[in-house]
Amino acid sequence: MSIEVGTKLEGRVTGITHFGAFIDLSGGVTGLVHISEIADNYVKDVNDHLKLDDVVLVKVINVDKDGKIGLSSKQAVDKPAEERVKPTRQGSRPGDSDFDRNSRPRPTGGKPSFSGGRPNFSSNKPSFEDKMSRFLKDSEERISSLKKHTESKRGGRGAKRV
Repeated sequence: MSIEVGTKLEGRVTGITHFGAFIDLSGGVTGLVHISEIADNYVKDVNDHLKLDDVVLVKVINVDKDGKIGLSSKQAVDKPAEERVKPTRQGSRPGDSDFDRNSRPRPTGGKPSFSGGRPNFSSNKPSFEDKMSRFLKDSEERISSLKKHTESKRGGRGAKRV
């Protein structure tokens, strides 16, 4: 029996490792179900999902030149069409019909006014630039204080040691 990509087969679990499970297909052919292809949710331990000698349905996802067969048990299960599509954020793609630009939430503090190329939200909350300048000022003060105390203890700046 030739194994082709996309075919669904039944196989028996012959070995379990920390990175996946080895499945014996028909005729002594063995493939690997990688840990990421065992279930739709996060798999911490393969033993939580598969046991030795379990009969599982798998789908062939790749066949390498050197004969290695990649299998997937999560792709072997048929799902309804709406579950196959990954959900996207509303309005993440241009041209979405459900996206309404006017319904987007505005940042707190009112409408932005653009002066000098930067948005300026009229509110009593400090802007990012204000927060950044305050952080830099505090940081410089702390560094200078640290340098003063360190140099006086080590005898820095050319002070003579006795």
